[in-house]
This record gives sequence, C-alpha cells and structure tokens, in this order.
Amino acid sequence: MSNADRHGLIAKAVRDSGEATIQELAELTGASEMTIRRDLDTLAAQGVLERVRGGARTLLLRGEEPPFALRAHEAVDAKRRIAAGISALIADGESVLLDSGTTCLEVGRLLRERPVTVMPLSLQAIHLFAETPGPATLVVPGGQPRSAEGALTGPLTLASLAALRFDTAVIGCCGLTAADGLTAYDLDDAAVKKAGIASARRVIGAADASKLGHTAYAYVGPAALLHTLVTDTTAAAGEITALEDAGTVVQTV
Repeated sequence: MSNADRHGLIAKAVRDSGEATIQELAELTGASEMTIRRDLDTLAAQGVLERVRGGARTLLLRGEEPPFALRAHEAVDAKRRIAAGISALIADGESVLLDSGTTCLEVGRLLRERPVTVMPLSLQAIHLFAETPGPATLVVPGGQPRSAEGALTGPLTLASLAALRFDTAVIGCCGLTAADGLTAYDLDDAAVKKAGIASARRVIGAADASKLGHTAYAYVGPAALLHTLVTDTTAAAGEITALEDAGTVVQTV
C-alpha cells in the first residue's frame, strides 16, 4: 500500500468513526505502529485530523464541510480517473473555467500540459499552473479566498466571470441528485458556481460517487445544467439513471 493510499484510509477511518487508536489503524492498514505514528503526525500537520495520546480523532463537526486537506486524501484514484475522462472531453485551444475542489484540482494537473486557456477558481489550482509553466495559458480571476479551502468568492470573482465567456466550465459539487440538483456547502461558493455555469457554452460536472445522492446546504441549480457528468464506477446506478432521465449525459470511469 502506498503512503497516499494509507493516508487516505487512515483519514477515512478517523472521519467515519470519530476517533481511532494507533493499534486499530495498524490492523486496518497492515502497517507498523511506528509507521502509523508518523502518518498521524503528518496528517495532523496538514489539518486532516487531531493527534491525541494513543491515536487520533476527527476535527469535523457533524454536517460540516470536510476541509480541503481531508478531501485531498479521499477517493484519490477515482478523482484521477474522473480527471482523465474530463481532459479527454476538452479539445486543444478551448477556454476552460476550472472550479475549486479536489477533483477539479486533478483536472488542472492534466490541463496544465495542454494548449488550452484556463481560469482556475482556487488558489491551489492557480499555484499549480504557476509553479510549472507549460503550454496552458493561465488567466487569474479576482476574489477573496475562503480560508484553508482556497476557493475564490465575492464580487471580484463574480465580475471576472461576468466579463468572460468560456467554451467549457468544469464544475465540482458538494452534492448532486436528480431531485435536488446541484448543491454546495457555502452560499458564496454556490453564487460563483452559478455565475461560472452562466458564462460557459458547455458545463461538465466532476463528482466522485460520494457526491451523488447527497444534498448540501446551498442550491446551485437543477442537475440538467450539467451537459455531461463524469463520475466513477461505484456511483449508485439508480441515481445515474435519474440524472440521465433529467437530461444529463453521464460517463462513468
């Protein structure tokens, strides 16, 4: 098991149960207790969990949005497959709006190697494009970042989106159902997603299976706003069928 896979498994176990001991995590991962201690120190430094004597406990309140550092360790393989599927849908020369979030960040890792124009909506993605200049053209919006999340919001972000028109918007989500549509945890983030969707000729949704069938707090719009959804093969078949019936093309990877 790779370090990334082990960290993801530890983060999920602590999040799901609320807390876990070093011994429990060693049994779960097959790693030594010394390795688990190092893993917990690393994850605690990243803000994924809280280190306590003999183990770790979650920092997440019930119903709270999982922090970016925690989500970055979840469903990593699925997010990378989704990113590859989305990249394949985007042609060279396109102008692309790239939403915030961990799945969209994986899309950015692929698009920075392509001759496309990209405007990312998070500090993480902006740094990604800026640190290793390649064939992609980076356009930076205005806005105020949301604490550790890094997502850009506010009047300057909305003004940037209103001033431009994109071939494709790649939109992430916190929840997506055929009945309740596309939802986000934060009202400001929902406003940015709405503006991004309105500025694009085509909208591609990026969501791993955990987002389907889930509804968050802030309404963005009906599921039919997504022309195409790329998700992973573990997504609930019933929800996929309902989304397709609502007019969204669904690709599973």
